[in-house]
Amino acid sequence: MGIEIFRPLGVGGVTSNININPNRYQTSFGNYLSADTFEQTSPDKYTSEIALKKMILANPKIKNILNRHNIPLNLNMDDLKNLLANHAADTKNIALGISENLPFSLGAQVNKKSLSDAAYLHDLGKALIPKEILNKNGKLDSKETEIMHKHSELGYELLKTTDIDTRTLHLIRNHHQNAKKTGYPWVSKDFFADINLQILSTADKFSALTEKRPYKEPMSSQQALTIIYQDVKDGKLNPLIFKALVNFVQNSETKISQKTF
Repeated sequence: MGIEIFRPLGVGGVTSNININPNRYQTSFGNYLSADTFEQTSPDKYTSEIALKKMILANPKIKNILNRHNIPLNLNMDDLKNLLANHAADTKNIALGISENLPFSLGAQVNKKSLSDAAYLHDLGKALIPKEILNKNGKLDSKETEIMHKHSELGYELLKTTDIDTRTLHLIRNHHQNAKKTGYPWVSKDFFADINLQILSTADKFSALTEKRPYKEPMSSQQALTIIYQDVKDGKLNPLIFKALVNFVQNSETKISQKTF
């Protein structure tokens, strides 16, 4: 039985009867080819071990952050490749799907290049999070949570010395923030969660909720949407972004159903 999402702040009632495979957008480009033209024009060029080591050497603040939290300097390349092929690719597809389902006035405010690149690279900092925390089969304690929360700042610091534009860097650093400024990392009082950031954080959250992780089974789409709708009620998320997410998920379910016949 579907779960009804009640009327969100005047944007119309939304009913969800959807159940999408959490592995629905798996994408992998295989081995990295340094001479490949595609890599040079895509965010994949920032994800190789060589590229990451150059970023670490170029920014002493990265080691300072790690030392301050007693995090050993190791690159988890296997975990990063798995993350990029699954969660990052999924988040990118969802983010672009949300943007395509927005009303024209809001959709015109979306920078699809920055949104796409940030969605794919938003968890790059997890390459520096210890494996035992990243893959813990259970709830993180307070210290482990503090370390995990550093991934967005670490991703920002890694990419800050590259040619990525400041708009994309802003999205990567703040993808766990919201319109009420109750997320992480810390932001100043004049911080503004624009349409691009709200789309990215929502896509990230929906993907995380509906995929299997070491510490949890995947939620259904209905359950994930219900949790995200609470963000609308709490003033953390624009209701039109939520409605666009629902429309995208419903349309995706329809396409998947049609392929089965």
